[in-house]
Amino acid sequence: MNQDKIQGFLQELPRMRGDLPFSPEILGRLFVQTGEGCLVSLEAVGETLGKDQGLTARILRLANSAYYGLQAEIQTVSRAAAVLGMSEIRNIVLALGIDGLTKQYGLPEDFDLGRYWAHQFMVATVAKELSDMIDVGKPDSLFTSGLLHDFGKLVTALKRPDDWSAIRELAENELLADSDAEEEYWGLDHAVIGALVLRSWDLPAVLVEPVNWHHSPDLSPGHSNESNVICLADCVVHAVAEPEGPYAERVDELCQAVDVDMDDLLEVAEELVDSDDVEQFVNVLF
Repeated sequence: MNQDKIQGFLQELPRMRGDLPFSPEILGRLFVQTGEGCLVSLEAVGETLGKDQGLTARILRLANSAYYGLQAEIQTVSRAAAVLGMSEIRNIVLALGIDGLTKQYGLPEDFDLGRYWAHQFMVATVAKELSDMIDVGKPDSLFTSGLLHDFGKLVTALKRPDDWSAIRELAENELLADSDAEEEYWGLDHAVIGALVLRSWDLPAVLVEPVNWHHSPDLSPGHSNESNVICLADCVVHAVAEPEGPYAERVDELCQAVDVDMDDLLEVAEELVDSDDVEQFVNVLF
């Protein structure tokens, strides 16, 4: 086990607050302004994001992309928030922040960024559907947590590419789930790594805890229900992609625990794989 490596890595993670391609204060303020019960105006949100003109331009470019299929061009961020919704603006800003990291550090040649984002989007969408099926958590927050759940894998590949490659080799050689290979390699999985960075970005616990505990949802101190949803959504998407992999049995157990029909949930995930939504989402980020 590589204890020295992981300890040095963990000490670096909070400093990634300064690696965002825009001021972290903008992100923190955005989440305060768009949080539950906040009555801040759309104009105030537009003013917050407008402090970074580069960010504003990219938000508008995405809002006007084919992915959203809007009939009229959106020319201001406040209008984008009104048409797309506050939660969608948050997701766009987070995706742009993460995309900025990949351009700053670069990735190992064998890290498939398109596949990474496709999985994130599928888990986010299944989690949102699950929240409606079992009435747990807020769909928009669960979508965002799903979109972020494997962020720690990306951080590892960006900051520790050699360790990421070694973990992938271990997982493939021993037929392990990625999180199990990480635990064996250096005693910590990607969920914790991602959550540490997201906390440094001042994201709220309702988003970060499900990321942190999506492999061990019962240990989540304040948001175990939401963590269960992300865990199940993640396992379902993996099970659809790898029917003979290590996740199918886990899906059955988790569905029984939350009283969801496994066949219904698998159908949701399979329909998502067959739709154009995933490809459109990935394309809009590149």
